[in-house]
Amino acid sequence: RRPARPGPAMAWRGAPVVAARRLLLLRGPAGRRGIASCIDPSSGLTEEQKEFQKVALDFAAKEMAPHMAEWDEKEIFPVETMRKAAQLGFGGIYVKPDVGGSGLSRLDTSIIFEALSTGCTSTTAYMSIHNMCVWMIDTFGNEEQRRRFCPSLCSMEKFASYCLTEPGSGSDAASLLTSAQRKGDTYVLNGSKAFISGGGDTDVYVVMCRTGGPGPKGISCLVLEKGTPGLSFGKKEKKVGWNSQPTRAVIFEDCVVPVGNRLGAEGQGFNIAMKGLNGGRINIASCSLGAAHASVLLAQEHLTVRKQFGEPLANNQYLQFRLAEMATRLVAARLMVRNAARALQEGQEDAAVLCSMAKLFATDECFVICNQALQMHGGYGYLKDYAVQQFVRDIRVHQILEGTNEVMRMIVARNLLQG
Repeated sequence: RRPARPGPAMAWRGAPVVAARRLLLLRGPAGRRGIASCIDPSSGLTEEQKEFQKVALDFAAKEMAPHMAEWDEKEIFPVETMRKAAQLGFGGIYVKPDVGGSGLSRLDTSIIFEALSTGCTSTTAYMSIHNMCVWMIDTFGNEEQRRRFCPSLCSMEKFASYCLTEPGSGSDAASLLTSAQRKGDTYVLNGSKAFISGGGDTDVYVVMCRTGGPGPKGISCLVLEKGTPGLSFGKKEKKVGWNSQPTRAVIFEDCVVPVGNRLGAEGQGFNIAMKGLNGGRINIASCSLGAAHASVLLAQEHLTVRKQFGEPLANNQYLQFRLAEMATRLVAARLMVRNAARALQEGQEDAAVLCSMAKLFATDECFVICNQALQMHGGYGYLKDYAVQQFVRDIRVHQILEGTNEVMRMIVARNLLQG
């Protein structure tokens, strides 16, 4: 017989420690039984990667999952928790070690973000954006810039935001209007950015701006620090999900920025932005995987505990089939994301397209998984006492940001038709 179980509030908020521990069963012999074996995220990993994953899962269970609902409800930006994560090397995962980074691969990074996302998807998603910003400075900055910015970002003493989207340029990023006029050894920056994760609460802003003519070749990349005169922020946006990270407009009014804060050469900004997004797409897809994995476990738990018509829901063949479909979608998405992560790490010619395919597939499929898990909970799934609804809300935006999934389809189709 199964041991006695808690009541229906068997979720992160109702029983955070118990629910989070279920995720950790994936690593031990107990996790090899039943459904956990076929969706085991450690399958195919090296022993070293399993250790990264273990550390991230432990951190997610102990430091994130118990607070996930509170951070969402009170819109708390958990700075101290993220700094604890940085002590484990999660502030600059794929940044070079000489400036404080962990120097890990893109696949290692995907594994870590998937694991962390089981504890709080919203917070992990911000951490993925922060990591992307630090990597951009590490990769395209000169030695002085790397050593000035990266150590404090890798330790998360300071936090970073990525500033590309504008009120009038979302998917058409190359049409951005924020301008930076060269005046001697400085640029004078004017314009605004929209939907900036961390905006107002973060310390470093990686900004794409126009230093030349129209189109992508006229765009450059500047790094601004909070407190720069003329830098201000809009109101904190009220969002459906992603509530543990603030989102604001970032406004530039005659901001004077040293030329020494430019990453790369003039006109290289759009290329820098897109290369950052290739990794960002893998990162955000990995966050979707973590939410979907947690949701499958929550659905499995609920079907086992909840009874209707005199027997557990788990005995219903229709629900068994749906659970099987969810598990299959999850494993397929994970394989696609990890394949793209390897391609990006190895610099394969088709890496950018594979990243787009992985982002498209994983974020779409993982949303279906989380939404189906909510449906399996019935009315309980719509209550904020149950974590499944938060996973649904937090990953919905993954189909929009880092390039909408419609744009991902355009990238893939263009590659096929030009081939």
